[in-house]
Amino acid sequence: MYDVLTVREDFPVLKDVIYLDNAATTQTPVQAVSAMLDYFYKYAANHGRGAHRLARETTNHYEDAREMVASFFNMDVANTIFTKNATESINVVSRGFPWKKGDHVIVTLVEHHSNLLPWMRLKELGVELTVVKPDQGGVVDPEDIRSAINDRTRLIAVNHVSNVFGSIQDISKIIGIARQEGVKILVDGSQSAGNMPIDIRSIDPDFFVCPGHKGLLGPQGTGVLYIKEPDMIEPIFLGGGMVSSVTPDSYKMEPSPARFEAGTPNIPGVIGLGRAVQYVKELGVGSIGKHEISLAKETALRLGELDAVEVYGPKNRAGVVSFNVVGMNSHDVAMILDQTHNICVRSGYHCAMPGIDHLGVKGTVRASFALYNTVEEVETLVKTVSDITSLLS
Repeated sequence: MYDVLTVREDFPVLKDVIYLDNAATTQTPVQAVSAMLDYFYKYAANHGRGAHRLARETTNHYEDAREMVASFFNMDVANTIFTKNATESINVVSRGFPWKKGDHVIVTLVEHHSNLLPWMRLKELGVELTVVKPDQGGVVDPEDIRSAINDRTRLIAVNHVSNVFGSIQDISKIIGIARQEGVKILVDGSQSAGNMPIDIRSIDPDFFVCPGHKGLLGPQGTGVLYIKEPDMIEPIFLGGGMVSSVTPDSYKMEPSPARFEAGTPNIPGVIGLGRAVQYVKELGVGSIGKHEISLAKETALRLGELDAVEVYGPKNRAGVVSFNVVGMNSHDVAMILDQTHNICVRSGYHCAMPGIDHLGVKGTVRASFALYNTVEEVETLVKTVSDITSLLS
């Protein structure tokens, strides 16, 4: 197990705040920021577009980052595509998939909007959508997904971990069902990548997406898309860098991943992501996950002991705890936490309105944990929430 206090030295902002909004974005370690500064100060050039020394060095660092990410998830480099976030990754699949009118897609009610709206939009193409409901803790029964499959079902899209409930879906079983039924499956790893071990070759999804700026500790504007069979997806962006030849009448695309990375990419961001992933790998994803889950369970338990607090989600959760102070707006609670004790939490719908509506509330307060959070921070959060509830009595 790594030393949390030592790790915290790599995240300077933690000296000023108690940062518990990691499901939205994590802080980026100084090592990754330094890697990005090296790009700007020492060798900045474009990727794959020149023979001079700076262009070669830029390309090498960018592709080194791809190899790091591919190795981290145990997937082939050729299937590892960089995007600007998980949202873009999902849209690349939803818009590039060879749909036919009457096709059918299955999602769940606990999806982030990014893994719901792109599939809803397919109704314009005549694609039908089924939304599978979870239990009250946000856990989806894989057999309910099986029951929703029909002879027109082409794809299942499901998150690994809910950003509202912290519930962990049984993706191995869901992927197994998809394989049995001959259906493609996309796994949204936005809340699991970097927070728990993920072996793509082992779980074998057709598509896997995640942002760089959450559990992977990378900068915003970076994302990862894995496509098992790249040739089945038509790129939605065309332009420089993704073609091998062009004539006045035709063009020939490069193989994956280049065919999906048209134009100048977020070069410094990807380089920073590669260094951040190396940082996570060195600490150990398993250790990180155990630490975060321990903090989340302790938080849920202690908040649940307060009379005026409602805690949502299952007992076995990832590093996410959503709750409400009865009779108070979630935004008001979040503002009090910030203004009195510099505690940064999320409030509102968390870009997951159907899941929040499933709870019958108008938003929640969400505390979400990362590798650098401490038991002392949990104690401060619980004590402050307790003080807030005392004002209501």
